[in-house]
Amino acid sequence: MQFSKTHGARRTHARDRPARTCLCLSASHAIGVVPQEALLFNDTIAFNIGYGRTGASMDDIIAAAKAAHIHDLIDSLPQKYETPVGERGVMLSGGEKQRIALARAILKNPPLLIFDEATSALDTASEQAIQQELDQLSENRTTLVMAHRLSTVVDATEILVIERGRVIERGTHARLLQQAGAYARLWQLQQRAEDGERFEQEMHPVA
Repeated sequence: MQFSKTHGARRTHARDRPARTCLCLSASHAIGVVPQEALLFNDTIAFNIGYGRTGASMDDIIAAAKAAHIHDLIDSLPQKYETPVGERGVMLSGGEKQRIALARAILKNPPLLIFDEATSALDTASEQAIQQELDQLSENRTTLVMAHRLSTVVDATEILVIERGRVIERGTHARLLQQAGAYARLWQLQQRAEDGERFEQEMHPVA
């Protein structure tokens, strides 16, 4: 993420440091971003999670991994948290990379969280399992969630429905359903799709 130079930054930061440097440093500490395409370094799992907070202990890293529902998988690997993830996390699946990115954000514990399709690579069951942790992580802080899967935003204070760059609806989940507009139609479509997915799982359970 890049931050361009902002006028007036000098008034809110130390005078002996350049405004752009201060802005970038303060923003990097205050913001946690979980993107759709998780950015991982060619290093170990522990490093990629611990990168979220300088000086984090191994216990802190494990706690964050547990909150992101990735610890059990990591613990089953021969090298556990010292397992290399490869260039851009090539050794991991999309869902596993997203969980590591979530663990990193949980560990960082910033005042502003941005989730950009943060659970898009997870199936419905996995998303539901991790949603409670995300809700707890979002308490007492500003959280921006960008999502097409509406189940991730039902508890939001305010939902903005954007179409072609314009806000066409806004309100709580309940209010938007009452309006019977674009949000309500998309919600109904997704609910039917999830019902169908659950039916398939019940009819063809994984052994």
